[in-house]
Amino acid sequence: MSNTPHELSEEFPEYVQQMHDLRIADAHFVSLADEYHAINRAVHRAETDIEPTSDDHLVEMRKQRLMLKDQISAYISNRA
Repeated sequence: MSNTPHELSEEFPEYVQQMHDLRIADAHFVSLADEYHAINRAVHRAETDIEPTSDDHLVEMRKQRLMLKDQISAYISNRA
């Protein structure tokens, strides 16, 4: 498997175990994490021209990824 930048474990290395535990026990976190992973992979595919897209669409996908990352950060912080 290729290295996809911005994986949650890279973004929040101090919370890897907590994210693992939340994936087992918290459906809302699973939904957020799955959505983040999907958009992160789409951004990566666009950035590497595997699936080219317009610059505007790439910017929108990056904004969505950042919004999800902020939501995940807040969610984890509230449970720490």
